[in-house]
Amino acid sequence: MDDAQPSGPSDPTDPADLARISARLDRTNELLTRVLAEVSKTPSTHAIFVDAGYVYAAAGLLVTGTEDRRSFDLDAEGLIEAFIDKARTIFADSRLLRVYWYDGARRRIHTTEQQSIAELPDVKVRLGNLNANNQQKGVDSLIRTDLESLARHRAISDAALVGGDEDLVSAVEAAQGYGARVHLWGIEAGDGRNQAEPLLWEVDSQRTFDLDFCKPYVTRRPVTTYEQENGPTPKREEVRFLGAQIAAKWLAERGRQELGELLPGRPYLPGPVDQELLVEAERMLQRSLRGHSDLRRSLRDGFWQHLQAQY
Repeated sequence: MDDAQPSGPSDPTDPADLARISARLDRTNELLTRVLAEVSKTPSTHAIFVDAGYVYAAAGLLVTGTEDRRSFDLDAEGLIEAFIDKARTIFADSRLLRVYWYDGARRRIHTTEQQSIAELPDVKVRLGNLNANNQQKGVDSLIRTDLESLARHRAISDAALVGGDEDLVSAVEAAQGYGARVHLWGIEAGDGRNQAEPLLWEVDSQRTFDLDFCKPYVTRRPVTTYEQENGPTPKREEVRFLGAQIAAKWLAERGRQELGELLPGRPYLPGPVDQELLVEAERMLQRSLRGHSDLRRSLRDGFWQHLQAQY
C-alpha cells in the first residue's frame, strides 16, 4: 500500500500559481475601484436638529432680556433659513436632508405657529408635551430617536444640533457610535453658559451665534397696560368668580393629567401658571391687578376652588 503524500503549498515560482494570484488581485482591485467610484458619487448629507425650547429661551433672553415667549415674537421661518444658510457654508460639499424642529404642545396638538413651521419646505416638526408648569416633556427622547436612526442608516454624515440640555449627551453618543459627526450650535449667553458642559465635551465641534445673528429674528411685543382708574375696583367675589371661569377654561385645554401634576403644590401656583392667570384676568377685567394683593389672592382662591371641585 503506497504512503499518501500530503499536498504541499503552491509553489510561488510556478507560472500557473502566479497567474491565479495575479487574476485574484486584478479582481479585487476592480471591485475596490467600483466601490470607491460609487462612494465618490454619493454626496455627504447633513441635517439640523433644533430644540425650539432652547432657542426661544436663549434668543429671547439675549435680545429682549426675558425667556417668556409671550413677551416677544420669534421669526422661526427666518431663523430656520439662517441656520440652513450657515450649514450650507460649513458643510460646503454636503446636501441638506432636512431641518427637525422640536417643540412642546398641549396634548401634542400643533399650535397655529407650529403648523406654519411644519408647512415650511425641508422642515419637519416633532412635538413633545407641555406639563402644567409649561415645561417640555419628551423632546430630548425625540431628538435621540431621530439622530440615532438617521446615523444608523447612514442617512446623514453630519448633524448640527441646536440645544443645550445635558440629556442630549446620549443622543450625541448614539449618533457618533454609527459614524456621524455631531456639531453643537448654541446662542450666546449674556452671563455664563446656557449649554451643559458634558454636552460641550462630547460633540465634535462647537459654534455660537451672537446678538447680531439673533436680533433680526426676535421682536419684543408691545406691552398692554391697564390704568388703575379705569372704572370702579372690582369686588373680591367678582374676582373669585373670574378665577373659577379661567380655571374651567384651563382644565378644558390641558386635561386631568396636568391637573394631577398641579394639585400637589396647592395652595401655591407655579410661576408660569400664576402669570397666565393674572394676565388673563386683567384682559377680561380691562384693568391692572398688580397693586391689589387682596384681589390677586381672591383670583387664586377662585382658580383653586374650581379645580379642587373637579378632582
